[in-house]
Amino acid sequence: MKIAVINFSGNVGKSTISRHLLAPRLKDAAIIPIESINSDGSQDEAIKGKQFGELQEALALIDDAVIDIGSSNVEVFVQLMKQYRGSHEDFDYFVVPTISKHKQQRDTISTIDALSEIGVPAKKIRLVFNMVELDETPERIFAGLFEYHAAAKNFTIKPDAVIHVNDIYGKLKDAEKGIKDILNDPTDYKEKIKTAKDDGEKLHYAQMVGIKRLAAGVTEELDAVFKTLFK
Repeated sequence: MKIAVINFSGNVGKSTISRHLLAPRLKDAAIIPIESINSDGSQDEAIKGKQFGELQEALALIDDAVIDIGSSNVEVFVQLMKQYRGSHEDFDYFVVPTISKHKQQRDTISTIDALSEIGVPAKKIRLVFNMVELDETPERIFAGLFEYHAAAKNFTIKPDAVIHVNDIYGKLKDAEKGIKDILNDPTDYKEKIKTAKDDGEKLHYAQMVGIKRLAAGVTEELDAVFKTLFK
């Protein structure tokens, strides 16, 4: 499966969704950042939008990939898909993350319109509601997007494709390990707290206990979102 993560707006969590939701649930998926400086701090070599031809060649050689399109390159990326007629067919899905701020919702609509105009069918454009507070519902805080969908029907909307606010994403922003790595870490940090030599060491292990607990809860949520998103 080849998935493009796209939104004209920045700060909607494209890199977080690429890294923590999508790539871990695909088989040996590469994350290809289309950005000169990727906001998640990853050290992957970035492919800029103007190297679109090279991207197509790369995609032809792999089965699973997540293409993380930085907001500064989205416009040129869409323009290049227009030039390379039919190139949007190289992607199985276009995942559009959005958040509740009005600007980002307007940019989300513009993104969906741009994809639709170049021929991407509604079934391949999937919305993800990101950074949602636990006491909120998508139908309320994204009412404009639901109304837009009812009128345009040019994308797929699933009310359960919701990623809630969680401290773990901030804690892992600059970390090399992903949520899956944290969850699979066999270290008994509670035992390490008992044998720690100083308070700094104890604090580190206590923090790891908390992160592992967050990882367990968020993994269950992300599994459900992934299943909902692509069923």
